[in-house]
Amino acid sequence: MKLSDFDFDLPDTLIATRPARPRTSARLLLAEGDTIADRHVRDLIDIFRPGDRLVLNNTKVIPARLTGTRRRQTGQGQATAKIEVTLLEPAAEGWRAFAKPLRKLAEGEVIRFSDRLSATVAAKTDTEVILSFETDDFDAALAEAGAMPLPPYIAAKRAPDAQDEDDYQTVFARHSGAVAAPTASLHFDLPLLEALRAKGVTFTEVTLHVGAGTFLPVKVEDVTTHRMHAEWGEVTAAAAEEVNATRAAGGRVIPVGTTALRLIESAARSGRLEPWRGETDIFIYPGFRFQVTDALMTNFHLPKSTLLMLVSALMGEAAIRRIYGHAVAEGYRFFSYGDASLLIPAR
Repeated sequence: MKLSDFDFDLPDTLIATRPARPRTSARLLLAEGDTIADRHVRDLIDIFRPGDRLVLNNTKVIPARLTGTRRRQTGQGQATAKIEVTLLEPAAEGWRAFAKPLRKLAEGEVIRFSDRLSATVAAKTDTEVILSFETDDFDAALAEAGAMPLPPYIAAKRAPDAQDEDDYQTVFARHSGAVAAPTASLHFDLPLLEALRAKGVTFTEVTLHVGAGTFLPVKVEDVTTHRMHAEWGEVTAAAAEEVNATRAAGGRVIPVGTTALRLIESAARSGRLEPWRGETDIFIYPGFRFQVTDALMTNFHLPKSTLLMLVSALMGEAAIRRIYGHAVAEGYRFFSYGDASLLIPAR
């Protein structure tokens, strides 16, 4: 299975840098078996059925992008230099982070991000640092000093701003820890959730803290040798019970987003969803046997990405080539702020 099997031509003009407003006005490509239909997210009220269960990732994105200054000694005394930091995940000594420029940082140096937030470089490798923060209220200080960690393909086009604080967060975000959003969930607003609930659609929340590794490219030609980054997640006993009850009753289990799908499939390798807590590096590509997933709502993904491989595993490689060809031809907007798809494989 070659990396080139998952390539396609994507015009740069289809990469969305802002989301649709309102959220539910985004377009929705409905692929059910061999059929494709052009709809909108608001039409989910007519598409989902009573007894369907949507699995939502309730992780909350932290403002993980920081700009600070470090003091350094020169021949003329002390000088300050700008440092850009992207937090990755908590570590025993503080936070793993990317820093730019990395080579000029030394262990023990202090970086000041604001009057309330500073950090000491506790450790350093060739690729990242461990930062130990010094503040009485880390969450509040980070909210003041940080910016939303927009994906690289958006950040290359524009800087994050105040609007992203709302746009890049789901309406059901509860547990802080992600440095990237579960983007399919960004299409839901509270009125749509309430309308679906009134129709008889049920919801289960799980938590997977999406890491920056989600944007790392696949660098091997034989994709089966690729190693996934690990991300922390949790499926509670109550969540597992809800999903298993839906399956027993004949309802469909539909993760909203690849993060929710990867988590529940990590916790269901026995064929039944089990309570689960820890890190997952599950890699889903064609040939994977899904245990609890009946359909998937997701955005449109990068060429040659692990997420394109995941949807190919669910729908079949030929079907995904047809679906993505249709999406490009019809001008669907791609990636984190783009349009959505609802993928329902033939049974």
